[in-house]
Amino acid sequence: MNSNFVRLAFLLVLVIFPAAARAAAGADVPWTTYEAEDMKTTGTILGPKYEPSLVETESSGQKCVKLNSMGEYVEFTAKATANAMVLRYSLPDSRDGGGLNSTISLYQNGKLVRLITLTSHYSWIYGDYPFNNQPTNGRPRNFYDEARLKDLHIARGDVFRLQKTHHDQAYCDVDLVDLEKAAKPLKAPADSLSVMDFGAGGAGNTDDTEALRNCVAAAREHKKVVWVPAGIYKLAGDILCESGTTIQGAGMWHTTFVGDADLYNQPDQRVRFKLKGSDIHLADFAILGKLNYRNDDEPNDGIHGAGCDHCTVSRLWVEHTKVGMWFYNGTKVVVDGCRFRNTLADGINLCVGCREFLVQDCAARGTGDDCFAIWPTASDQGYTEQTPLPGSNVVRRCTGQVPFLANGAAIYGGKSNRFEDCLFQDISAGCGILLSTTFPTSDDQLKIDNNFSGTTVVRGCEVVRCGGFDPGWGWRAAVQLCLHRRGISGLEISHVKIKDSLSDGFGIVAPDSAHGEGTLSDARLEFVEIQNYGIATVGRHGLAVRDHSKGSLTMKNSKAADTQIDSPDFRIINK
Repeated sequence: MNSNFVRLAFLLVLVIFPAAARAAAGADVPWTTYEAEDMKTTGTILGPKYEPSLVETESSGQKCVKLNSMGEYVEFTAKATANAMVLRYSLPDSRDGGGLNSTISLYQNGKLVRLITLTSHYSWIYGDYPFNNQPTNGRPRNFYDEARLKDLHIARGDVFRLQKTHHDQAYCDVDLVDLEKAAKPLKAPADSLSVMDFGAGGAGNTDDTEALRNCVAAAREHKKVVWVPAGIYKLAGDILCESGTTIQGAGMWHTTFVGDADLYNQPDQRVRFKLKGSDIHLADFAILGKLNYRNDDEPNDGIHGAGCDHCTVSRLWVEHTKVGMWFYNGTKVVVDGCRFRNTLADGINLCVGCREFLVQDCAARGTGDDCFAIWPTASDQGYTEQTPLPGSNVVRRCTGQVPFLANGAAIYGGKSNRFEDCLFQDISAGCGILLSTTFPTSDDQLKIDNNFSGTTVVRGCEVVRCGGFDPGWGWRAAVQLCLHRRGISGLEISHVKIKDSLSDGFGIVAPDSAHGEGTLSDARLEFVEIQNYGIATVGRHGLAVRDHSKGSLTMKNSKAADTQIDSPDFRIINK
């Protein structure tokens, strides 16, 4: 009998979800993904592998296809009509760490239709966190980047081939292809002012910063909408969006704000939209930065919410910035239908005093830190208010995939935060879901304590191929509670599927808590299903409680046949 089947059937038996149908977890995305390893190919299929510093480990499903010699290809058939494509690929770095440029040929039904430009300028970082661009420091990560193509004409049944030709100068590892039917460009809304009327070029070869700033100022004064038609707009500085600002693009595939590569080494000349105030609305455009290193002493580019409330951020695509979106202080902000791709740090972080935020139907892929994070740090960014406590934030119907550092979802404290109906896949450098007290959330001088309170909820989520190796922590569990010097109280995890965990399925750890500082209380698991675990490393368990953990966990309608408890001060209560 197949040993993997025995491992699945015997080591962990859990109660299946109730018979009532549940909607699939994750964002409602408009694209179809085609995995390279499932395509017809003359290249070499790599993986699966799970160790750090390998391109396979950072690949979707821990597999990819290497096209190394001239003429090698991957080929697939379109399942539906489409007009846009995303290619996730990896090129080698240059010897000096600056990256290489190359191309790959795209054939449709045997005819060459595009020569796709590729680069490794925005990938490959090395050494220890926060990393650098020096190959001599070893331990590489961030192997992948993506290419966006639009205005294609794709019919169901069309055969596409990505082929290495004589034009190409380097090998190319192909991870996946997304095909999408992008909507037509939106039309200008009524009662709007066009950025073109303020001198914007919109072709990507002029600095349109002042034109956009002037249009924003005039639109606020006259209570109108800023209209940014289809085009490419180069920005080299902050766009301050104060109360009453609305910026409307023609769609994330059509209106694109890009950074200036020649100026991007200067933090104050990057592309950043800064929200400060109330009734601010951004929608339907892309932000493509030019950042290729991480420095946490420099401000974030992308979207930066600096004290905002009753705002919406809808259908934005943010890529090659430090973070996708970073909010601190504010309430009742909705982030809907956004994409975070290939950032150097988080996809989105709700930091400091964020309350009643809603993040929904967003997708993060290839981020350099947590895909979705809630971190109510106390003394950063001048936050002193405590009424009400930060919390009651909801992240729902979101998808996080293949970050090269950290986790899919992370909550580091706060009151009654929630992750609902989310999907996390291929988190090979951390957890699919992490609830942790590692990062500071209190300030004795300010008499602030934003540790976990109320009831923190994880419900209806699916975690697939997560729980990888973190050099600072070792193997993480796919879903982990980290009682790091402080305890966690009030936790409800229900209707969660944990599948094919690289390490432990569900884990509780209490590092540096030998004297009992880390205690879990009022915590329960209900209808939790774990299917297979330990596929990357031996000696793992369905549910593992490590040394020094204190407290208890109540399990209802969830029965773990393989539970390992290494602490005499922790107990499992089955109901």
